[in-house]
Amino acid sequence: MPATARALPNGLAAFLVFFSSGAVLVLETVALRLVGPYVGVTLQVTSSVIGIALAAIAYGAWSGGWLADRRDPRTLLAPALVLAGIATAVTLPVVRYAGEVLRGGAASAILLLVALAVFVPAALLAAVTPLVVKLQLADLRRTGQVVGRLSGIGTLGGITATLATGFVLVAALPSTVILLALAVALGLTGLALGVWLRRQDRAELPGPARAKAALAVLGLVGAGLTTVAPNPCDVETAYHCARVEGDAGRVSGRTLLLNSAQHSYVDLDDPTHLEYAYTKWIGAVADVIAPPGRRLDALHLGGGGFTVPRYLTATRPGTDNVVFEIDGGLVELSERSLGVRQGPDLRAVVGDARMLVAGEAADSRDLVVGDAFGHLVVPWHLSTREMAAEVRRVTRPGGVYVQNVIDYPPLRFIRSELATVAAEFRHVALIAPPAALAGEQGANFLIVASDAPLPLDAVRGRLAEVGQGVSMLAGADLTGFVGEALVLTDDFAPVDQLLATA
Repeated sequence: MPATARALPNGLAAFLVFFSSGAVLVLETVALRLVGPYVGVTLQVTSSVIGIALAAIAYGAWSGGWLADRRDPRTLLAPALVLAGIATAVTLPVVRYAGEVLRGGAASAILLLVALAVFVPAALLAAVTPLVVKLQLADLRRTGQVVGRLSGIGTLGGITATLATGFVLVAALPSTVILLALAVALGLTGLALGVWLRRQDRAELPGPARAKAALAVLGLVGAGLTTVAPNPCDVETAYHCARVEGDAGRVSGRTLLLNSAQHSYVDLDDPTHLEYAYTKWIGAVADVIAPPGRRLDALHLGGGGFTVPRYLTATRPGTDNVVFEIDGGLVELSERSLGVRQGPDLRAVVGDARMLVAGEAADSRDLVVGDAFGHLVVPWHLSTREMAAEVRRVTRPGGVYVQNVIDYPPLRFIRSELATVAAEFRHVALIAPPAALAGEQGANFLIVASDAPLPLDAVRGRLAEVGQGVSMLAGADLTGFVGEALVLTDDFAPVDQLLATA
């Protein structure tokens, strides 16, 4: 380092390390929301975000230290922050365009999309700390104190950013706003730091005018692309990227998409209309255990578009529908756009179904509907034997539990989930398309369980009335289908691995 390089004021040095380290954790946290609509929010995605972010920090810190020994760090700090701001702004359009290509891909697609979201800006920000440390090491007798203090400040910055982002920012602002605000903050901080350093050194620090102009143009291009990049969300809730689309073939039809996958279909004018096959299967089971007109006490684990609660309310006046939905924003969207009206016969309780079901009275429900598993997101803690035991406790002796499961060949997850439910309920059946049961395609599977014998013939007859091309397995056929599948427990539930198709 040239002899003319001078240390920064301690307060400024601490701020730069705190801010840059915190910005990395903001990027890491928001990256999960950014890539979720395309590759889901699974254990693999979460692991990829953490791993790529750590790799970026490692390479950025190494590169920053290497450069600090060869260049005056005072000439590098401002450009690093400005470049990080530009990279953050460009991340949004890059991920959204690439996400459309990599949507639902395998592990390599997940890693690539996460790298596009995190690596470059995180590496640039990670380079700031070694640059600042090098400037502050004027007295070698205080090396340990300086490095330890700045390292601790950087860690505090990361902790603060993680908590603030997870508890406040994500709940209050869309990911687009968070990232653009971070990009602007980084850019302005870098520019302000550059001006201050020039005044302190009484000379303009190296930086060709063309390079500065190119950076400015790149930043503007990044911001411009963000405004035209495809946005998969109408509403970004605390848990989902949500959108409601109209049905060109049915004026009153609405489709709810969560993380870009079709999740629910409702008819605003006719709540008895069930569009998707698996909702027809649930309706068929309900029609058998309680003929239309007979009220039910029903508990729904997962609300989505509230299709089944609206159906039960319309066909069975007086039915008590309680819906556990973790996403309060989704409840608001359903009330605003999907015809949901809460009242004595339909109540939504916002919270985690696993926690809420524990507070339900034993033997209090005739029908429990599990529909909290999505296309790309499966809450593993709702798939375990302990959860099934809670559902059995709440279900009346003659009541029925139906659970919607989505799986793909080789069908490891549905087999394990069947084994898990069967470990608690005495009688279990499975409804699914024949091709899916043969392992030829992915599909919705409906598990039907009860402690009382299931009216299998009546259900089969009702299924034949509501749709074609569906089979029901029970008894020895179901036992053969399940085989030696793993029973999932709170201690071991590798749901993401079971769902992997490759």
